[in-house]
Amino acid sequence: MVKEVRQIVRDKATLAIIFVMPIMMLFIFGYAVSTDVDQIPTVVFNQDPGPSSRYLLERFSNSGYFRLEGSAGSLAEVRSLIDSGKMRAALVIPPDYANLLQAGDAQVQLLIDGSDPLLARSALSAGGAIVQAYAVEILQEKASRAGLGMALAPPLELRTRVWFNPNLESLRFNLPGLVGVVLQNITILLTAFALVRERELGTIEQLIVTPIKPMELVLGKLIPYVVIAFIEVGLTLAVTALWFGIAIAGSITLLLSISFLFLIGALGIGLLISTVAQNQLQAMQMTFAFLLPSILLSGFIFPREAMPAPVSALGYAIPLTYFLQVLRGIIVKGVGFMYLWRETLLLGVYGLGILLLAAARFRKRLD
Repeated sequence: MVKEVRQIVRDKATLAIIFVMPIMMLFIFGYAVSTDVDQIPTVVFNQDPGPSSRYLLERFSNSGYFRLEGSAGSLAEVRSLIDSGKMRAALVIPPDYANLLQAGDAQVQLLIDGSDPLLARSALSAGGAIVQAYAVEILQEKASRAGLGMALAPPLELRTRVWFNPNLESLRFNLPGLVGVVLQNITILLTAFALVRERELGTIEQLIVTPIKPMELVLGKLIPYVVIAFIEVGLTLAVTALWFGIAIAGSITLLLSISFLFLIGALGIGLLISTVAQNQLQAMQMTFAFLLPSILLSGFIFPREAMPAPVSALGYAIPLTYFLQVLRGIIVKGVGFMYLWRETLLLGVYGLGILLLAAARFRKRLD
């Protein structure tokens, strides 16, 4: 471990990567990313089940923008589903909806998770268009029966409310995710060269003849980078909060604790690449072969709800997918561990498994 610290301190290029690249990525990506989404997971709180409400739900479902996934029994359940990230929107139909619709004074509410402003904008636009088209259709029917013109008041109104990010600021979505991307990229990139560098410098034999075990060597290589990675966490969070003004809504302690699990997994991936690659060029190629899909499939840029099911399923094999949910859940929504325990458990299992795999792979090199 002491040896690795000395090598890091002496390597000025590595130190520059550690402290300059995160800031550059924050400023470059922080102002640049945007896209669209459809098939939004939506829960229904229907307080007036009947033909009228079912017809409205069919219009939302058939639009292609909303994917109705079950129903809730209360507003508290709706909030819980949106807080946990299982649902991104909720359609609330009031009691006596059918009677109010007949009287020309019905209102339905669309609640939207604003932590992803791209998704929220799509939901706002699509929801408004669906209800407006339905209202016009009802007006035309009433006017036709009564022999009137189109001067009637709309019988149906959509009330929308965006939670967590009411102004739909892209930065509040992009920057928390960028914190995870920066941490993943830097840690994997640094540790991917840890053993390859030893091999190319001819010092790997010195490590092999020492009495330390493979797992001890892996941990010795890992610990300095864990410290560096936590410095990166503090640096990126500080820039996000102080420069961009995006405060952490939830528990910083919980965020740092889960970040530790994510960093262990990311560093383990880098070490695993280092045990497989024969030289630094191979290590670089393998690293970018992992980083590019992880950025595209994790939900950092493109919402995973808009991806085809087989492509979206690939994202479950990437730890960044779960860490992005943690970052946006804590920083933007302010949710606690009860909504993030699955992601925390998966990150812990992933980190432990990848470390054991890296140690086992290095054991084979010792034989």
